[in-house]
Amino acid sequence: MPVQIIAIAPADAGIRLDRWFRRHYPALTQGALQKMLRTGQIRLDGKRVEAGTRLAAGQELRIPPMPTTPPPPPRPAIDPAAAADLQRRVLYRDDSVIVLDKPPGLAVQGGPGITRHLDAMLDALRFGAEERPRLVHRLDRDTSGVLLIGRSAAAAAALAAAFRGRDAVKTYWAVLVGEPSPPAGRISLPLQRERGPRGERTVAAEEGQPAHTDYRVLEAAKRRAALVELRPLTGRTHQLRVHAAEGLGCPILGDAKYGGPAARIEGLPEHLHLHARAIRIPHPEGGVLEAEAPLPPHMADTFAFFGFANPRPAPARRSRG
Repeated sequence: MPVQIIAIAPADAGIRLDRWFRRHYPALTQGALQKMLRTGQIRLDGKRVEAGTRLAAGQELRIPPMPTTPPPPPRPAIDPAAAADLQRRVLYRDDSVIVLDKPPGLAVQGGPGITRHLDAMLDALRFGAEERPRLVHRLDRDTSGVLLIGRSAAAAAALAAAFRGRDAVKTYWAVLVGEPSPPAGRISLPLQRERGPRGERTVAAEEGQPAHTDYRVLEAAKRRAALVELRPLTGRTHQLRVHAAEGLGCPILGDAKYGGPAARIEGLPEHLHLHARAIRIPHPEGGVLEAEAPLPPHMADTFAFFGFANPRPAPARRSRG
């Protein structure tokens, strides 16, 4: 295949160069891509470029001969019951966006030891569309609640840009063991990922990446537990869990990874009590999308145990303003 000059399509605007190659040339390894970049074989608008550069529509990409792409393996069939359950969990849908109420225990993407995940089941959410839906952000496997999915490449790019630009306002509810003091404030605790005998985990570290979370106690139960609203201002892996355990000294109920035995309350479920309650984000077609998700059963039971208020979620809506 000869050298090609390809104009970046509007649907690919905003994505990283290395992700563009993974999308269009899946047979190209990361090592081979880096070598082509180092040697200047790949150029953007005639200039050398780095893997993390974000693309703009209309830019011209010089593509050297690429390895032949083998046909992708067929995706495993989606269990009809699982597909029906996902469709019932759609909180909002239009031509650009799907808002899903993700259940706890369902991984968003695959990984070591993960055979069942949302990414493999996205065809169940096509609803007749030609394009396969695309993930634009993620929640931990054991975190429930609002998850956005783009119904086209262009919509996914716009949503991803909103997350990167901090234009998305994410609100989480968590049941903490203990009662934070003061009852409201900002946690600013740098975080970094570290490898250990039990795999990777996030730790507080002065040399880590900046991480900020606003918090507010909504209700407390005689210092045994508190219902806390968390609003992450940055998006580090496991940020809320580490900020609760180390920044507030009150781990999230059921978070054995970061809270250990201190994250338990006798008689209550040992499932993670972290829920993506709401999101407010610019809609790809204009206006603002707002959505809320109901509590999962184990958190609803815990709310009832402590007498915490559990208001019905407001219907998802897109404002035109």
